[in-house]
Amino acid sequence: MKVKIVVFTIALAAVPALAQNAPVKKTLKVLSPEEVDPGRLLPPPPPDGSESQKKELAQVTNLVKTRTPERFKQAKWDNDHEDPTAFASVIGEGFDLKKLPATSKLLDVAMNDQSVIASASKEYFHRKFPVAAAGTAVTNYHDWTCDEEVAKPGDRPLRSYPSGHSTMGFSIGIVLASLIPEKSQAILARAADYAYSREVCGDHYHSDIEASHALGNAIGIALLKNEVLKPQIEAAREELRASHLTKF
Repeated sequence: MKVKIVVFTIALAAVPALAQNAPVKKTLKVLSPEEVDPGRLLPPPPPDGSESQKKELAQVTNLVKTRTPERFKQAKWDNDHEDPTAFASVIGEGFDLKKLPATSKLLDVAMNDQSVIASASKEYFHRKFPVAAAGTAVTNYHDWTCDEEVAKPGDRPLRSYPSGHSTMGFSIGIVLASLIPEKSQAILARAADYAYSREVCGDHYHSDIEASHALGNAIGIALLKNEVLKPQIEAAREELRASHLTKF
């Protein structure tokens, strides 16, 4: 376990490359690697070629073939909105972060840390995307994604597990459900449907989504318990009450 934590810590440290012009990667702002170590929180995904992986791949294949145009359209919208606006439909018209600075500030921190953790977790598990695992069985790889432009299956990075979009949805959903408790069920249901969109797209296995659910919940809970964030959480609650988005 110590080895896993060390590996994950190195990934989260996001040390810039030696080249002077290398982009600076995001780092954690409030959470620690030990709080959300994927080696402790998540089981490894089914290995390629295993019966579990073959069964999951068949499920992805079937979903890509049978999805309705309406649900695929929703999945594409979700794909293009990897941010808290994904929850506006269930929270209400008043959920405009441009007019909610305290809430926006809190969610910016949450977005940063969940993104860093999800990305490092992908590198940790190093899983092929379904379309890459399917190989020559896929006749049109553009059907297996909601992205307009996507690399050929063999050129795609090994970053399927867990799903980044879904981790965002579940972690931000936990935070918003705490801030707006009277709409918590609708918010959490939206998080689950948002995550399902990744399967509808053909971009992820179901186990990728399950892993994101566990990881996103852990991140959301850790954020809500974080001592540094408590003043920001209370400020966001006061702002949401003043904006009549919650009574609590």
